[in-house]
Amino acid sequence: MRKKELALQIIERLKTAYPDTGCTLDYDDAWKLLVSVRLAAQCTDARVNVVVQDLYKEYPDVAALAAADVEDIERIVKPCGLGHSKARDISACMKILQEQYQGRVPGDFDALLALPGVGRKSANLIMGDVFGKPAIVTDTHCIRLVNRMGLVDGIKEPKKVEMALWKLIPPEESNDFCHRLVDHGREVCTARTAPHCEECCLNEICKKAGVEKKG
Repeated sequence: MRKKELALQIIERLKTAYPDTGCTLDYDDAWKLLVSVRLAAQCTDARVNVVVQDLYKEYPDVAALAAADVEDIERIVKPCGLGHSKARDISACMKILQEQYQGRVPGDFDALLALPGVGRKSANLIMGDVFGKPAIVTDTHCIRLVNRMGLVDGIKEPKKVEMALWKLIPPEESNDFCHRLVDHGREVCTARTAPHCEECCLNEICKKAGVEKKG
């Protein structure tokens, strides 16, 4: 089966398995998602969702957070790990939003990449979830699963995986496809235990499942 055909089959099966998908970071404004994405590095979304509640109580908007001392931000976000670097990036990012974008998050991919602490994964997430644009978010779930499924072959570098998937995934499906990979990676195609191939909706078409059956 050609990879493009395989991709379309995977998309349809994941749609059926996870009809209601979306970002698991809580936010009601674009700048809050930007903050949460930075905090989520090497931290669970569930913990981030708890920590940001205290952060937003103290700093309810971009202006307040831009004016905050880095040490005060760090005190609140420390439970997410890497507290100093995350607080520094959040502070610098909010200052730029305040000074250059009237407190708003820019809807341009390159402008997002220029913000402190924002890489391709974060920029894609913002473009997809906030602005409704095509987006390929190559987080750890995505990279692990597309290699197992056979959509890419032994590629682990996030940007290379992203570029390979752009050739296979229809743009209008891209954002939800990546969210469904997270759903599937947490529930079935797990990282910390053996994947539950016997329960997988992709069992018949997945490269890893096929290899194990032959074995």
